[in-house]
Amino acid sequence: MLVSIIITTYNRPDALLLVLQSIESQTKFPHEVVIADDGSDINTQKLISNFKKSSKLNIIHSWQKDQGFRVAQSRNKAIAKSSGNYIILIDGDVILHHKFIQDHINNAQANYFVQGSRALLSEDETSKIFVRKDLSFSIFSRGLRNRKNVIHSNLMCKFFLLKKNYLHGIKTCNIGFFKKDCVDINGFNNDFEGWGREDSEFIVRLMNNGINRKNVHFNALQLHLWHKNNSREFLEKNNLILKEAIKNRHIWCDNGIDRYL
Repeated sequence: MLVSIIITTYNRPDALLLVLQSIESQTKFPHEVVIADDGSDINTQKLISNFKKSSKLNIIHSWQKDQGFRVAQSRNKAIAKSSGNYIILIDGDVILHHKFIQDHINNAQANYFVQGSRALLSEDETSKIFVRKDLSFSIFSRGLRNRKNVIHSNLMCKFFLLKKNYLHGIKTCNIGFFKKDCVDINGFNNDFEGWGREDSEFIVRLMNNGINRKNVHFNALQLHLWHKNNSREFLEKNNLILKEAIKNRHIWCDNGIDRYL
């Protein structure tokens, strides 16, 4: 299995650095890391260039012009540039458990996508991490919400594994799927602009096409750094696209990844 990690980012190079460092600390390296950059300025480009000089990671920078929040299109472009056969999507402000990639590989399964979970870090503790550069975390770490989500246990993972199709809790900050399954539904819908629902609509079409949800706990752990909430300006419009996909059992979107392949 060749794993391509896709990292979404926008003008937060300090957080992106921590993400990349946590990937370097993995027990299993990915085939490649593709950074889906939704129009960051030169500071992110400099960070990536400097990091690549000393890193063993195969890093690809996929950049598009800053024309507002267009994460669906940015992900499509990054996935199109990837050469792995298994995709793991993460955000540009998460710290990964050192077995994160291995856990995703262990839980990968034909005709399923894997939904992982996360623990949320407080604003105060997030600020401290940028100073300390400490990538380790445990159930005893300060400033955690959803504290149980940092417990790593293969036994508990098997016991609490859930295979059931539903939309609640879909988070593309921690999700894995076979690239072919993504291409078969034409990837993310580029019609989504502004924050919200592009991930749920993507998952609706996956499930409509026979790719089922595998919910994983106590494996594939990540710590999500605090950030301000994005604008909900386009949420009503995006909700309509999602409702249309659910109502009409859409499998394909016309404006998707095929334009970049």
